[in-house]
Amino acid sequence: MTVYFIGAGPGAADLITVRGARTLAACQVCLYAGSLVPRELLAECPPQARLVDTARLDLDEITAELLRAHREGHDVARLHSGDPSVFSAVAEQMRRLDAAGVPYEVVPGVPAFAAAAASLKRELTVPTVGQTVILTRVAHRATAMPDGEDLATLGRSGALIVLHLAAKYVDRVVGELLPHYGADCPAAVVAYASRPDELIIRGTLDEIAHKVKEAGVLRTAVIMVGRTLGAEQFRDSHLYSPERERHVR
Repeated sequence: MTVYFIGAGPGAADLITVRGARTLAACQVCLYAGSLVPRELLAECPPQARLVDTARLDLDEITAELLRAHREGHDVARLHSGDPSVFSAVAEQMRRLDAAGVPYEVVPGVPAFAAAAASLKRELTVPTVGQTVILTRVAHRATAMPDGEDLATLGRSGALIVLHLAAKYVDRVVGELLPHYGADCPAAVVAYASRPDELIIRGTLDEIAHKVKEAGVLRTAVIMVGRTLGAEQFRDSHLYSPERERHVR
């Protein structure tokens, strides 16, 4: 058997990849986070599949479910929201599976920041304006940030910053980034990206916190801060330049 860590996408059920949907349809067991994964996706599971909502399970209990499936010889679809490569907590599950000798594979998904950028109709890397994107979060009691990865330090780069799991701490985000980005820097918050109840909030860095609190956004949101969000006057990229030498193969 194999455990498949599948990126379920940012929220809309039809944003799971073709490979993800095919893998889900072939697994006899599906573990999913009921609070984050759209229930419509469960319709892709085989009719007799065992479905386990992990929303209230701890790591030991989740691992026990994976090991049970391994003993029974059943493939497992482990559905995670977004993409498993960022802020998914799959690393600790993989470590447990490695120790138990259980094989696993990873099926990538559409990450929340990509869905948010699509909703904003923005490319996050714009020639001469910004070519770097930082994906991060803020420290809180549950998980501290490593040394050198605090917002004040990351903000010195001036790069576009994308914050996950941070809407609740928007005042702190603004306070730490203002000295580096300036009050007029474009900012945006996208809550429930790609879902029917999606909410987009745009503004400048000095006003975004007020707008977020006014809208009552506390979770399931991505915060973006950076000049590329408002870039209009910029040089065309070299990619499609008529001056670029092209070789037809």
